Amino acid sequence: MATSIVRNEYPRPNFERKSWLNLNGDWNFEYDDNNEGLKNKWYENSKFSRKIIVPYVFQSELSGINEQEIHDIVWYSKDINIPEEYKNKRLILNFGAVDYKADVWVNGEHLINHEGGHVPFSVEITDVLKDKDNKLVVRAEDYTYDLELPRGKQYWKDKSEGIFYTRATGIWQTVWLEAVGENYLKNTWITPDLDNKKVFIEYELDRVTENTYLDVTISLRGKVLIQDRISIINGRGKRDFWLDQNITKDWNHQEAWTWTPENPVLFDISFKVIVDNECIDEVNSYFGLRKVSIVSGKFMLNNRPYFQKLLLDQGYWEKSLLTAPSDEDFIKDIKLSKAMGFNGVRKHQKIEDPRYLYWADKLGFIVWGEIASAYNYSRTYVNRITREWMEMIKRDYNHPCIVAWTPLNESWGVECIMNNKNEQAHSASMYWLTKSLDQTRPVISNDGWDHTKTDLLTIHDYEWRNKVLKERYSTLDNIINSTPSGRTLVAQGWKYEGQPIIVSEMGGISYQKSNWKGWGYSSASSDEDFVKRYYNVVSPLLESPLVQGFIYTQITDVEQEINGLLTYKREPKVDIKIIKAINDGEWKPY
Repeated sequence: MATSIVRNEYPRPNFERKSWLNLNGDWNFEYDDNNEGLKNKWYENSKFSRKIIVPYVFQSELSGINEQEIHDIVWYSKDINIPEEYKNKRLILNFGAVDYKADVWVNGEHLINHEGGHVPFSVEITDVLKDKDNKLVVRAEDYTYDLELPRGKQYWKDKSEGIFYTRATGIWQTVWLEAVGENYLKNTWITPDLDNKKVFIEYELDRVTENTYLDVTISLRGKVLIQDRISIINGRGKRDFWLDQNITKDWNHQEAWTWTPENPVLFDISFKVIVDNECIDEVNSYFGLRKVSIVSGKFMLNNRPYFQKLLLDQGYWEKSLLTAPSDEDFIKDIKLSKAMGFNGVRKHQKIEDPRYLYWADKLGFIVWGEIASAYNYSRTYVNRITREWMEMIKRDYNHPCIVAWTPLNESWGVECIMNNKNEQAHSASMYWLTKSLDQTRPVISNDGWDHTKTDLLTIHDYEWRNKVLKERYSTLDNIINSTPSGRTLVAQGWKYEGQPIIVSEMGGISYQKSNWKGWGYSSASSDEDFVKRYYNVVSPLLESPLVQGFIYTQITDVEQEINGLLTYKREPKVDIKIIKAINDGEWKPY
């Protein structure tokens, strides 16, 4: 296998450092089906027989392996040399995501064990490095038949079928090294305050010595608005910055300085750690001044009612599964979606790559954040899902594109939630846990049906008959008493409290326009038939006096699901201008 570097963009674009080393590309690789690697100390004397291209999983074509058989334990190794300019720095090793559990060694020293297949982790490797020829080893395990493990759409049977897809095992996001100073910025939480034209920043440093300061610079379109120096005492702190007088001098209209999908204005912000007047760490970031709220039962963006026209997005690619082939693929998905008249996506059963969220921030595209579900309820499940959910919120809190959190979907992992008090308590606790970390976004308790405590009433409804949908969504009584998926909308002991109503899965019209064969929730036979069917499911929701948004299933075909508006190769099935006209309420089938 020829050496190649893939996915070479900076992997964490809202917390970016200039001093970094991409470790993607060729790695040594081995299956460990007999679980003998630990006993035989493969982390010390690894001579793996295969090659893999990181960050693509072995089940994918772009990995160079493309084998879908079950291998629950896999090992990776890579020899790394540290650039001379990094020799006097602290070195942090970062993993974007390893599914599901990872152990990491450098030069035979075990450094970290991490669980959580969709979230990042980091470890300092400074003290175990040699002058040259350092060996990095990773062991990943992802047990196929463990249904208490958060897995999303990854199937536990040999071949994908129904709504489930090919598994993904091991490293599937970028691996990289960062060089930092003795004191460095570890984390920030950036909270916009639209009503007061402020931004509130919480910061955390790793290690603090005397004469340590944090310099903060905020600018908009190249114009510096704020410059401040904060004296660091104990490594953590909070500070708010008043942007009002600086903004309104030059921009008198809210659209000039607020973030929306139609006008995604971003402020640039830089952080510099200063010790004895020397900059030893620098991080560049950004934020959007925007507000998500619910007022009198209305979903509001920047204090104005906002109708959400979203797509369900599984985040799968034909040749690379969970990992996008390139940064341009994220851009293409978002631009095609916007061209079809959509203003966002619900990322379904996947914590998406931060590069996608960056482009959603930059191009103007709202996102519902959702974790990959497990399927069996237990104490082990609760521990796993809760820990990974908290890590997800920490990673993605600063992205303005995210306007809602979805910790549970269709009772996956809480199959008996309709009546089971333990599972209802879990659902409600996930709601309140999320609120304890983020008061700025609505939380959906159990997307689709059997809601407990929730900010939105979301409904999964794959009815395809126009007349039935018009009747169902014409009155509140009809909606609340409906059971479109054979499920009640609210769990027993809970009640509807006037929340905004969004049909968060619908459509799903299958239409084969590629070599992939499969299914959908209804079926079209021609372009004309597809367009009429699309109109029949969308128009009743646009006309309803009560529905405040919909999520069409789905953006692309995925394996045996051929219900996308695009094929698996991202080719439009019908004229996207017609789809946009229907979404805009400007097209009728005559």
